[in-house]
Amino acid sequence: MTETPTTAPVSATMLTTVDAVSGEPVGSWPIDDAAAVATAVERARSAGLLWRELGFTERKRALRRWAAQIINNVDEFCALISTENGKPADDAYLEVVTAVEHLNWAAENAQKVLKPKTVWPGLMMANVEAVIEQRPHGVVGVIGPWNYPVYTPNGSIAYALAAGNTVVFKPSELTTGIGHWFVDAFAKANPALPLGILSVVTGPGETGRALVESGVDMIAFTGSTATGKRIMAAAAQRLTPVVLECGGKDAAIVAEDADLAAAADAIVWSAMANSGQTCVGTERCYVVDSVLDDFLAEVTARVRELTPGRSYGPMTLPSQIDVVAEHVDDALAQGATAVFGGADSIRAPFVSPIVLLDVPEDSTAVREETFGPTLTVRGVRDVEEAIRLSNASRYGLASSVFSRKRGMEIARALRAGATSVNSPASYAAIPALPFGGVGESGVGRIHGAAGLLGFTRPHSIARQRFAIPGMALQSFARTQSTMSMVRKITARRFGRAK
Repeated sequence: MTETPTTAPVSATMLTTVDAVSGEPVGSWPIDDAAAVATAVERARSAGLLWRELGFTERKRALRRWAAQIINNVDEFCALISTENGKPADDAYLEVVTAVEHLNWAAENAQKVLKPKTVWPGLMMANVEAVIEQRPHGVVGVIGPWNYPVYTPNGSIAYALAAGNTVVFKPSELTTGIGHWFVDAFAKANPALPLGILSVVTGPGETGRALVESGVDMIAFTGSTATGKRIMAAAAQRLTPVVLECGGKDAAIVAEDADLAAAADAIVWSAMANSGQTCVGTERCYVVDSVLDDFLAEVTARVRELTPGRSYGPMTLPSQIDVVAEHVDDALAQGATAVFGGADSIRAPFVSPIVLLDVPEDSTAVREETFGPTLTVRGVRDVEEAIRLSNASRYGLASSVFSRKRGMEIARALRAGATSVNSPASYAAIPALPFGGVGESGVGRIHGAAGLLGFTRPHSIARQRFAIPGMALQSFARTQSTMSMVRKITARRFGRAK
């Protein structure tokens, strides 16, 4: 995801969000300074004891009540999302529903994934019971983005809560109202629970910095790679664990045996939906030469039907329009061909679809995250060249593959945190699959069992069940006869290769 400079109106003490299309004010909230953030963290720490003691069953009930509160008021929530973020109502609904699917999965599966597990202690320690218990970190600070202001932070919030942590959430300054609505829904669904289990702090980047430096026990961040690196450096001062979902430059591969109509439909949606403001959206596409012309015809037919403002919303972050323009201008200046759209497609606050052919691999439109409704397409000799070019990026968040026979083979060759085969970003809607990037796309994982485990730390317990006479190896009283027996047993077990 791209850098998020402050663009919402911010005074010394108040933050105001605006309608993404009209620019009209939507709501205002006091900005939380470092002292206010520290108070929220301490409240979360106090509430944490009760939240942990509730256990998996009661936490599951609380999370399911929260899900019901969201769904029973979904139209109100979606209207707010459409206003602050700008996406169409149907897209807002799908974002909320997908988030609730993840919320429910985390609630239902936390006990199975995180319950204490007994492991075999080994022959030498056969008299010891070995147990692994997963302990919540404590207070988790979550810093969310504006492009998917519910689904993305929920991937940290829901899993952290299900694992027994409390959460302090700082939404983007562009979508603060959405963040407050989301957190308020938890309190409304659980009036008997103390405040502080899930709370929200409001403000621009300085508030996020205060949260990182507040002494929280873990940080979960979604945003640009540059900001992620700064957060990781700040967290390192206290060795605070982090999970970072950063930028992407996601590639799609279209093999010679792909269903071209289906591939074009999926790639156009992936590239253009949410005005291209999707961390896992396709920005690069590599197509085997033998099917390139037919694929471009399919893509062109589909993007021609798209209408900004109806098919997708405005550019939520106004300054991102300049980034899109710079990337398009650079690509065209270096010899790329505009298959559809071009520089004149950019009319704030909307950007019409732009499809560019044969963009040089060293251009910004191929190397850097554009985060707009653009797609670069390049013909390649074969799938192997497509794989090489796809993997050449410093990013490695997500990817997609279109092939009737070789989909899984190609997917396994890609350097990415997630890959969809013959579909766009299916992994994002499957709660059991972990999500996160490699390289400069981030560290750690959210979602799935890996996500639940990531919001806990393992605590290893070894309990001696009974003593074995003469076998006290961890004692100054051990005898030479005991050591002689151990040597014989060890030689017999490991001394000969099988």
